[in-house]
Amino acid sequence: MNDVISPELAAELTRIGIFFFIVLLVIWLFFANTIRSTLKLIAKENQCILPNQAWFLAIPFFNIYWNFEVARRLSYSLNNEFYDRKIAVEEQPTLRAGLTYAWSYLVYNFPLPAFWRMLGMIVSLVYFITYWFKINQYRVLLIEHNKWLESEQNNLNRDADEN
Repeated sequence: MNDVISPELAAELTRIGIFFFIVLLVIWLFFANTIRSTLKLIAKENQCILPNQAWFLAIPFFNIYWNFEVARRLSYSLNNEFYDRKIAVEEQPTLRAGLTYAWSYLVYNFPLPAFWRMLGMIVSLVYFITYWFKINQYRVLLIEHNKWLESEQNNLNRDADEN
């Protein structure tokens, strides 16, 4: 094998691998932060996962398992919160996209033939983006609902002060 790859090429491939690993880690950190900030908007009694547990998604190899837990627990947390707030959304929000991402990420990381791993990587990437987008949509919905609640409370306080 050493006859095929020169030491310079091996060093360059190592640098490229490290670069892509760092980029992937940064993406995982931003993804985990989106989940954490979404969970912080959910009442404590509705949380099925603590917000800071989202950071476990940035741990390589452990995140293969933790993706399944986050998909399930985040969906339950959102479902509980939307039920309490009486906001009509789909049943078990984000669960389907989250589990599809988790399974495809597992397939991608499992020692399978190259075709299956490539297919897992493509599906994983598509559903990772879809899942992240859905989580962010629900995060924005919670923020907007909080603003609406504040304005309603301010209107009630103003009405009470006028009387």
